[in-house]
Amino acid sequence: MKLTKWISFLLGPLLCVVILAYPGTLIHEQMDPVVAVAVWMIIWWISEAVAIPVTALLPMALFPIFGVMDIGSVTGNYANPIVYLFFGGFVIALALEKVQLHKRIALSILKLTGTRANGIVLGFMLATALMSMWISNTASTVVMLPIAVSVISLLMNDADGFTKKDQNFALTIMLGIAFAANIGGMSTLIGTPPNSVMLAFLNEQYQIDIGFFQWMKLGVPLSALLLAITYLMLVKVFYPNGLGNLKASGEIIQTELEKLGPMSRGEKTVLAIFLLTAMAWMLRGPLNTWFPNLNLTDTTISMVAAIAMFVIPYEWKNRKFPLDWDYTSRLPWGILVLFGGGLALASGLTEAGMIDAIGTFIETKTHWSVWVITAVLIGIMLFMTELMSNVALVTILVPLVVGIALGLDVPILEMVIPVTLASSCAFMLPMATPPNAIVFASGHIKVHEMARIGVFLNIIAIGILITIAYYLVPIIF
Repeated sequence: MKLTKWISFLLGPLLCVVILAYPGTLIHEQMDPVVAVAVWMIIWWISEAVAIPVTALLPMALFPIFGVMDIGSVTGNYANPIVYLFFGGFVIALALEKVQLHKRIALSILKLTGTRANGIVLGFMLATALMSMWISNTASTVVMLPIAVSVISLLMNDADGFTKKDQNFALTIMLGIAFAANIGGMSTLIGTPPNSVMLAFLNEQYQIDIGFFQWMKLGVPLSALLLAITYLMLVKVFYPNGLGNLKASGEIIQTELEKLGPMSRGEKTVLAIFLLTAMAWMLRGPLNTWFPNLNLTDTTISMVAAIAMFVIPYEWKNRKFPLDWDYTSRLPWGILVLFGGGLALASGLTEAGMIDAIGTFIETKTHWSVWVITAVLIGIMLFMTELMSNVALVTILVPLVVGIALGLDVPILEMVIPVTLASSCAFMLPMATPPNAIVFASGHIKVHEMARIGVFLNIIAIGILITIAYYLVPIIF
């Protein structure tokens, strides 16, 4: 463990003890226990002195001891319906990956976008973004990377060598995959964990419910716009390649498709369950109107789909199912624990009156306009997410943003949604997100090349997110 991590490892519990030892010195005595635990968690989350999910377990251990909440109330946060919405989404994604349906879809998109250099870049970005809507950003990137490397190797081994044009082409493919993975996850509630962390907090504390399809009305257009801007900035402004038709790339894609063979029964079964689930999410409102006794929620639909992956066989005779339980060892269980820990911390802050106190302070102290404050919060989120886990960051900042919104007497969603979405706009540094790190490891990207376009995209994202906060959020929500 590095020295800085050792210092953070000790500093977290030490500050917790100091705050508890001098009640009322820094904050109101009633809030001290929650703030003490929050400080401990924030230090460990930022430094990653221990695994992030381990830090998320602290409220379960400490809140009952410090008298913040009883054990039943604390553990209820770890079983919030949104946790199971994401669990179901993880299971669906796992089934897609197991039968390699996600790879077939990605290759089919690449085949459609043609063999011109810029068309290939667009194809990689579209395929990655589409997958990232439903499976993890990391998995989307891992699927696309070897295909991209194969295409790039054609240019490295041709007669004229690896020219500057070739290098720009390789760079735009790699950056395009990483950025598209981050952007695509914004489209759906299960596309990236920060979306669900925000929803779970709002649902638990303020009974605000956002439907799956309702979110897509905002997420899909936003992602499409960001994806289009990113593509144009990559191939037209920052790293134009000037290459024409790369026919050999089409042969690689066709070869990869042939390796998959014809669509298997397993793929067809998973595809049917996936499509029915997506339709149910989109039609939940009308279905509940037509069949009032159904009481469908997004979580219910997600869990039905998850169970279906284990119990609907694609080969009756041999009792073969899309998934078996042993395969779930690949699920990112730590993210589910992180959801629970974030909700428990938020519940503790609410119970102690911390969020109301923030609102009151903002109401009496600030003379800034709502949109300036929103822009500042978006900017803080955008640049902090380059340095720490976006899930942990949203867990920490969303309750604070809600308190600010209440203090300014503005609708909560108009401030919280753009700030949450900003956590997915990590374009500057390799360590900001797993997709960034994965493509950086390919050796085709230098840090300054990512940072150069990343700063520009971050600035554009601030403008777009402020615009949607002002125009789209009030209409959709």
